[in-house]
Amino acid sequence: MLPLSVLDLSPVSAGSSGAVSLRNSLDLAALADRLGFTRYWVAEHHNLPSIASSAPEIMIGQIAAATTRIRVGSGGVMLPNHAPLMVAERFKVLEALFPGRIDLGIGRAPGTDPVTSYALRRRQDSASDDDFLERFQELLLFERRDFPEGHPYNAVHAMPKDVALPPIWLLGSSGYSAQLAAMVGMGFSFAHHFSDHDAVAPMLGYREQFKPSGGLERPCAILACAAVCADSDAEAERLASTIDLAWVRRARGEYLPLASPEEAQAYPLSPVEREYIRRRRARLFVGSPSTLRQRLASLIAATKADELMVTTMIYDHAARRHSYELLAQAFQLDPT
Repeated sequence: MLPLSVLDLSPVSAGSSGAVSLRNSLDLAALADRLGFTRYWVAEHHNLPSIASSAPEIMIGQIAAATTRIRVGSGGVMLPNHAPLMVAERFKVLEALFPGRIDLGIGRAPGTDPVTSYALRRRQDSASDDDFLERFQELLLFERRDFPEGHPYNAVHAMPKDVALPPIWLLGSSGYSAQLAAMVGMGFSFAHHFSDHDAVAPMLGYREQFKPSGGLERPCAILACAAVCADSDAEAERLASTIDLAWVRRARGEYLPLASPEEAQAYPLSPVEREYIRRRRARLFVGSPSTLRQRLASLIAATKADELMVTTMIYDHAARRHSYELLAQAFQLDPT
C-alpha cells in the first residue's frame, strides 16, 4: 500500500493552551510510530493563536526521542526566516543524535504575516524581499563545502562537520518548488491542503523534469492533504465543521483557537460564507475510512504520488488520534 505520513501543526483548541497542544503532538507522534506511519513532520508558523508549532527543530528532537522507528522532520523550516548556516547546524545536530531518521523539509514562504516576518528577519542582512533561492544555494554550499576560493565563508564549517545533512525536501503549493526540486534532484512535497493550484501539474512536472543527484536517484513526491476520518461520514462531517469555521474566520482576518464542533455548527453563517466553505471543501477530505479511500484514490493516481501525508486540524485530540487510527487501517499500514 501507499506509505502514509503525518503533518502536524500542533493545533490549539479553544479553552486549551499551546503547552497542551505541544504535548498532544508528542502523544500523536508516539501513536503514529506504533501504527506504522512513515514520517512525522512538524510545521513552522508564527503569531497564529490556532497553531503552537513555531519551533520545528525543537519539536523534531523531542518527537524523535519519544519514538523509535518513524522518520521525523520539518514540514517545513521556512528558510526566509533563518540564516542558512543555523539551519545546517541544527539539522546536523539532529541527524547526529538520530541518524537516518531526520528529514529537512524547506519552505519558501515565511509562515506568518508581513510584520511578524519582518520581526523574525530584521537583524539578518537581506536586501531582497524574496531571497529564498539565494539562501537555499548558500545552505547547499555550506553542505558541499563549495564556496569559491577567497570567499569569506570558505573557511566556515557547519558543525558537526563530520555529519551530513539529512535528506532535503522542497515544499511548495505551486510549480516553482516542484521545478527547483526536480532540477537539483531532491524530494518534493505538494501542499494540496492549502494550495490554490491543482496538484497534478506540479507533481507530474516534477517527475518528468527530475534530474538524479547524489542524494536521490529517482523522483519522490509526497502529496500533503487535509483529511478528517471518523467511524461514519456523519461524524466526520461534524468534526470537520471546526475546519469550516476556521476558514471563514481566517478569511475575515480572525485567527482564533479552533472552535468545538458544537460552536461551529451553531455559528450563523451567511450565504456567501457557506459558498466559501463549499469551495474550500475541494481541499478537504472528509468521511469514513471507505469514503476517504475512495475520494483520495483518484487524486493519488492522477498525481502519481509516492506517499500521502495527512494533516488533521480538529478540535478534539482524542478524535484526531482516532482519525489517524482509522486512516492506518484504511491504508493497511503494518505496525511492525
